[in-house]
Amino acid sequence: MTSDQIILFGLLGVVFALLLWGRIRYDLIAFGALVAAVIAGVVPEDKAFEGFGHPAVIIIALVLIVSRGLVNSGAIDLIARYAVSTSRSVSSHIAIMSGVGAALSAVMNNVGALALLMPVDLQAASKAGRSPALTLMPLSFATIVGGLVTLIGTPPNIIIASFREQALGEPFHMFDFAPVGIVVAIAGVAFVALIGWRLIPADRSKHDSGKELFDLDDYVAEARVAEDSKLIGRRVRELDDEAEEADAVILGLVRKGERLPGQARREVIQKDDVLVIEASPRAIEELAGNFGLEYIGSEKHRDSLASPETGLIEVVVPIGARIEGRSALSLRLLYRHGVTLLGVSRRGVPFRERVRKVQVEAGDILLLYGPSERLNDIVDWLGVLPLAERGLQVAQRTKATLAIGIFAIAILLASVGVLYLPIALSAACVALALFNIVPVRQFYEAVEWPVIVLLGSLIPIGAALESSGGTLLIAEGIVTLSSGGSPAFVLTLLMIVTMTLSDVLNNTATAVIAAPIAVDIANRLDVNADPFLMAVAIAASCAFLTPIGHKNNTLIMGPGGYRFGDYWRMGLPLEILVIAVAVPMILIVWPF
Repeated sequence: MTSDQIILFGLLGVVFALLLWGRIRYDLIAFGALVAAVIAGVVPEDKAFEGFGHPAVIIIALVLIVSRGLVNSGAIDLIARYAVSTSRSVSSHIAIMSGVGAALSAVMNNVGALALLMPVDLQAASKAGRSPALTLMPLSFATIVGGLVTLIGTPPNIIIASFREQALGEPFHMFDFAPVGIVVAIAGVAFVALIGWRLIPADRSKHDSGKELFDLDDYVAEARVAEDSKLIGRRVRELDDEAEEADAVILGLVRKGERLPGQARREVIQKDDVLVIEASPRAIEELAGNFGLEYIGSEKHRDSLASPETGLIEVVVPIGARIEGRSALSLRLLYRHGVTLLGVSRRGVPFRERVRKVQVEAGDILLLYGPSERLNDIVDWLGVLPLAERGLQVAQRTKATLAIGIFAIAILLASVGVLYLPIALSAACVALALFNIVPVRQFYEAVEWPVIVLLGSLIPIGAALESSGGTLLIAEGIVTLSSGGSPAFVLTLLMIVTMTLSDVLNNTATAVIAAPIAVDIANRLDVNADPFLMAVAIAASCAFLTPIGHKNNTLIMGPGGYRFGDYWRMGLPLEILVIAVAVPMILIVWPF
């Protein structure tokens, strides 16, 4: 190996190790690797930031904005509402929800499709009296396979199409992925609906993380202000620091038997007032002693927690959320925004003590309490996703047809070659802004910037690996490993390797690294490169074995109460099925 190859392989090894470790943000890892590659001289300085202007990066950002437009218009919400009925059996419900999820994922970001359908699925599970663990994993897997159908369905397809243009002179077009993708998607949806959900551990079906998180019986109490209490004359909001020290939160104030509006944070405390406190029994006892309070007992005004002035909202933390890796205390959630974190549920296990100091992880469920008019804004600011429908509050129903029309025209113009896809999508974004379907400020909120940084950083490294001959070495290794097998066998082996990488790494990172390897393998075998590129596109997206392989899998971990080892039970048979279905279809549609 040359010195450049040694440096690049070593750098990628460090990147993979850090991604597996999971303690550092993946976009920071990738950007750090790019800086290191430039300093080491393996990526030229004048090409260091070319990745951020790459067509794949631009298309991914534009697709996310257009997806926001479909959400804002209420078009997707209308589809979801017609699809749900609690009278259906589990298999029928999963089949319909998964079919809708797969169809939506074909035309919008699959993470967005899951985020839209997850509250609908949770509501259906609640009404049917069953655990959401039975249906969320099938829904997640269905939205992943649905993204295989079109160019814009999933980032790996966009990356593969762009790489084909660079390597072979012409990209894959919008529906080139459809013949293989549709068959794989149908097989995947059929599997999760008929067989897959039955493979989920039985213990998971006994729990509902959301309901358990909302069970506040032992954590909300009332305490009367005694005649000699040192709190008399102080405002409720002045107690925040002392309450926090005792791991408690003052939720409200009752005076003369009536709960005062909101959290009464500006009210001056008087003798015989009753404070509504959220804390563990031990903390409540400590607070009563410190403040001179008389413990009354369980809070009689519990229903008023969700009053017109205040409300509770349950949210899930996606990868890249503002609160990921931080605590409510470090964000000063209560002090700055008047919103309290009441509970955290992680993998089905609720946290009740020191919750304001808990470092939040992706996949956690959070229970937030605060002013009703501000909760939705805080949810957006935190970057979390609500687990109850709020589409009626934000959707512009009258613009659903307009949003769908704008999107359809853009796709049509790009598909027939009238406009270059990034230009067509850009025009759609401008139209969405002009009709105020997506306000300009939401353009920046809609884009997943960590993914953009990851991709923009890895593209120059991938190009350097290819130009240095590193990808050719890997290709030679795979061909040698196949021991002179047929091209179909090598194709299958490439899919297995790519799929395994995608189960532990980000799927966009896997596609960037695997695409040039696919072309080099085809060149060594002297066959058409298209089937190998298509194999990488399918395999890079199909990460079902772990909660870290795909964002959708992470997103359902908390609401479903899943453990790390639950995914492979349904995921492994599904990955085997994908390979068994995809390989023959690839060979039929894209012969060697």
